[in-house]
Amino acid sequence: MIILEVELSIINTSVNERRSFICTTADMTLLLLLMLLAPMAQGERVQGQKKGSACECSVDPGLWAFPVQQYENVQQQLDSCEDSLQSLSNQVQLSSARLPYIESVVANVTARLQPHQYLQYKGLYSGLGLRQLSAEIHQLEAHVSAVHSQLNNEHTRALTQEVGKLSESVKRMKTTDDINVKTLKQQVRYLKNRAESCKTIPSDFRGQYQYCTKGLIKNISEPVVTKISPYGKSIISGSWGKQAKQRSEEDQHEEDSYWVQALVSSHIWGNILRVYPNYENFMTSTNYKDYTFAPSPTHTNSIEGPSAVFYGKALYYHCYQSADICQYNLTTNTVKRVKLPGTGVGYNNKFPYCYYDCRTHSDVDLEVDETGLWAIYATMGNHGCIVVSRIIWDSESETLNVTQTWETRVFKKSVTNAFMVCGVLYATRYNSDYREEVFYAFDTLTGREDTSLSLPLEKVAKGVASLSYNPTDRKLYMYNDGYLLAYKPSFY
Repeated sequence: MIILEVELSIINTSVNERRSFICTTADMTLLLLLMLLAPMAQGERVQGQKKGSACECSVDPGLWAFPVQQYENVQQQLDSCEDSLQSLSNQVQLSSARLPYIESVVANVTARLQPHQYLQYKGLYSGLGLRQLSAEIHQLEAHVSAVHSQLNNEHTRALTQEVGKLSESVKRMKTTDDINVKTLKQQVRYLKNRAESCKTIPSDFRGQYQYCTKGLIKNISEPVVTKISPYGKSIISGSWGKQAKQRSEEDQHEEDSYWVQALVSSHIWGNILRVYPNYENFMTSTNYKDYTFAPSPTHTNSIEGPSAVFYGKALYYHCYQSADICQYNLTTNTVKRVKLPGTGVGYNNKFPYCYYDCRTHSDVDLEVDETGLWAIYATMGNHGCIVVSRIIWDSESETLNVTQTWETRVFKKSVTNAFMVCGVLYATRYNSDYREEVFYAFDTLTGREDTSLSLPLEKVAKGVASLSYNPTDRKLYMYNDGYLLAYKPSFY
C-alpha cells in the first residue's frame, strides 16, 4: 500500500453545515479576505491509499468549514469602523467651521497682550508678597509719623489712623486670605500720595487762582498760534513756549520772552537754547539770542529728549544719559543737577512716551505750573507707571531739591505726552494724525485720579514731541513734528 500526500485546495462542507449566502460586492470582498487569511485557505496535506487505479483519501470535512463566526465578527468591526469614521468626519467638519473663529480670537488676545509683554520681558512685573507689602507699610508708617510730628493737623491725624488700620489688615492676612493684595497695594500708593500732598503745597492753593477752583480743564481751544520751527520741519523734536516766571520775581515789568529748544542731533540731543525778546520777534524769527549750555550735543550737560522748560532765568531739562535734572542759569552760565528719586528711574529710552509711535528718549519730562517745577517720568519700582516729582530751587544753598513724589497707575508708554496745570497731571493719547485726546488726570492735592476725560486737542502733524502749560498766560504749547502750536484751555 502506497501512502500519498495530496494538496487539496477545494472547500468541502458537510450537508449539516452548509448555508446559503446572498452576497453583495462588499460581502464577496470580505469573503475572499477571510479565505486568504484563514488557515484553511492554504493547501492542506492529507494521507491516502492507492487501491487499484484509484486513490482513496480520508478527509475530515470539518477542516474546511466556512468560518461563519469569524465572518460575522469582522462584519461587526467594519460596521463599527464606519460609524467611527462618520463621527470623526463630523468632528473634522465642525472643527474646520470653527477654526477661523478660534484663530480670530487668538489673534485678538495676542494683539491685546502685546503692549503689556514689555512688563514681562523687562522683569517689571513680579508677584507682590506679604513680606514686601509689610515692609512698604512700615516705611509708610515712619513717613506719616514724621509728617504728623511736623504739621500735626487733622489731615495728618487722619492719615495716621488710616495707616494703622492698613497695618492691621496686613497682619490679619498672615493668617487669613480674605483681603486682596492688589487692593491693599493700591491703598498703600494712595496713602503715600496723600502724605506727599500734605508736605508743602498749601491747602488753600486753589483759592488763590479763580481758574483753579476745581483744578480740571473742561475744554481746549483750537490752535491760537501756528508756526513752523525756525530750525525747519526736518527737526521734529524739541520744546518751545513763553518764558514762565516765578511769582516771587521782582522784574514782572519786563517783556515776556519766547524760546525754542530744538534737538538737532538725531532728534534726541541738543545744547543750544534760542530766546526771542518778545512775541513779534518770535513770529518774524528775528533779533534772537542763542545760549550754548553744553560744549556739544553729547556732553554730560547737554539735553536728552524733548523735555525742556524755560522757568525764571533758567532752563530746566533732562541731563544727557542720566537720571538727573539739569538747571542752566542764563545769567551765570552755570549748570546745577539733582537726581530723580525712585527705584530704577527710566532714561536712555527705557520709558519714553509712546501709545501709537514712541517719541524717542522722552523718558523725563519737565513741566511748570502755578505751584512751580515738576518732573514727569517712570520707574521700575512703579512698574513703568508715571511718577511725578516736585522740584524746588533753593536760592540760599543754590541747589535743586526734590520735595515730593507721587506715584500714578497710568503706564507711561501708553500715553503720548503729559503736562501739569494747577497741581494736576494731565495725560494725552493718540486719536488720529490730526487729533490728540486728554484722557487722564491725577490730582496731587488729593492723590485721586480721573480716567473719564475726553478732551480733544487738534494738531497739524501726527507726532507730539512736547506739550507744556505756561501759568503766566495759561496756554498750552506743543512742539508738533516741526510745527509750533499754542492752545487756550478753559476751566470749570
